[in-house]
Amino acid sequence: MLQPGATIGILGGGQLGRMIALAAARYGLKTHVYAPDDDSPAFDVATRHTLARYGDQAALSRFVADVDVVTYEFENVPAETASFLELRRPLRPGARALTITQDRLTEKSFVDGLGIATAPFHAVSSEASLEAALNALGRPAVLKTRRFGYDGKGQVLIGPNVEPRDALASIGRAPAILEGYVNFSREVSVVAARTLDGGFAAYDVCENSHRDHILDVTRVPAQLTDHAAAKALDAARRIAEALDYVGVLAVEMFVVGPDGDPDILVNEIAPRVHNSGHWSIEGAATSQFEQHVRAICGWPLGDPSRLGRIEMMNLIGDDVGRWHTVAAEPSAHLHLYGKGKARPGRKMGHVTRIFPR
Repeated sequence: MLQPGATIGILGGGQLGRMIALAAARYGLKTHVYAPDDDSPAFDVATRHTLARYGDQAALSRFVADVDVVTYEFENVPAETASFLELRRPLRPGARALTITQDRLTEKSFVDGLGIATAPFHAVSSEASLEAALNALGRPAVLKTRRFGYDGKGQVLIGPNVEPRDALASIGRAPAILEGYVNFSREVSVVAARTLDGGFAAYDVCENSHRDHILDVTRVPAQLTDHAAAKALDAARRIAEALDYVGVLAVEMFVVGPDGDPDILVNEIAPRVHNSGHWSIEGAATSQFEQHVRAICGWPLGDPSRLGRIEMMNLIGDDVGRWHTVAAEPSAHLHLYGKGKARPGRKMGHVTRIFPR
């Protein structure tokens, strides 16, 4: 168990790293952020930072010598970097969680192997294998790159008039996965934490709506039957246990079937704190960021209880220009990430509103 005054190393300098560092400071812990971008917003709030490439072993050696535990704020940390650090300090979550979740095919196969439902899928490595996959799954179907896709990037919907070769070209002919189209009624997520000794705590199921493939609004609790909510929470627990996971993770899911008796399909695993858990900063007894810090430091998990009905809205691109209006709203909790320039699709901040139960 790390003591107050210990240092957490954070790979990645975005808003998630920034909020982890702020949570750590509340507990008297120091942070050292490692990132390759000189405008990383987490640098502004960390105790120390290193500006270097993820493949720079000399810089990584100096960084890891200065910290007591290493974590990360995004899942595209190079596997070689994770392995290098894990040999020298505790890496939480471990490199195995990264390896599985960085590749959509590996991830889907892992979840399917646990007996948890997903969309049907096939590996795609060529135009011929895409044709075969389309024959098996039918159209529409979704072609996704196996790696480095997020917020709708690296994927294309293949409808009746789309040529397979054009679909492959649109994703750069990268190794891919074809998923059967899911006619879902809503998208939900479970944000949960697990400790080194197997302790587990989950927040209430969140309901998410997207704009241009980017999370727009999260509402908690999700409009789900008790049975479906329990099934979603159980899936998250089983995934965390099978990964021997330490820290906070999010499991994104589709709700399918009739409203009276819906089912849950797992879509993706995010091995990190998650945008759909930002509401917990003001809306839960313990925020997801505090929970992550507790888990990776070997502390007991906090209470994830919700403090009301919650709505969290992202400020994307030019939305951030409304910050002064939000700041004047008595019930709004405004978070700005300190990013310099607003661009379309860039998450600049968020606002949380809490309503009576």
